[in-house]
Amino acid sequence: MTPDLTLRTRTTPAGAVIELAGELDHHTADQVRAALPGLDLHSGQQLVLDLDGITLFDSSGVTVLIAARNHARAADASIALASVPNCVSRIFRRVGLEQVFTTHPTAQAAEAAWRPPSS
Repeated sequence: MTPDLTLRTRTTPAGAVIELAGELDHHTADQVRAALPGLDLHSGQQLVLDLDGITLFDSSGVTVLIAARNHARAADASIALASVPNCVSRIFRRVGLEQVFTTHPTAQAAEAAWRPPSS
């Protein structure tokens, strides 16, 4: 049986959005890492990771989210998580990552909360 992860990207005025569904674990983490360099992300924008469909999340998922954060910071952009499921929230609380990532109930809420940098 092949592990299943669906990854879809889209671009909004706020920045890139990655929608993930399925299992984010050691079998699928490279798929997300490989998508990061191809994102259209500019200074002042926001990268949103929509985790609504995540059904399994392990330590490889944590490293992917940190890699995404590093990618956003390298582009002088911010990062936000949306629709964080319980399986991710539990791990975040255990390792203290709720202090590192801004979260929103939906990707639309994350996009609405973004403010362009003032000139």
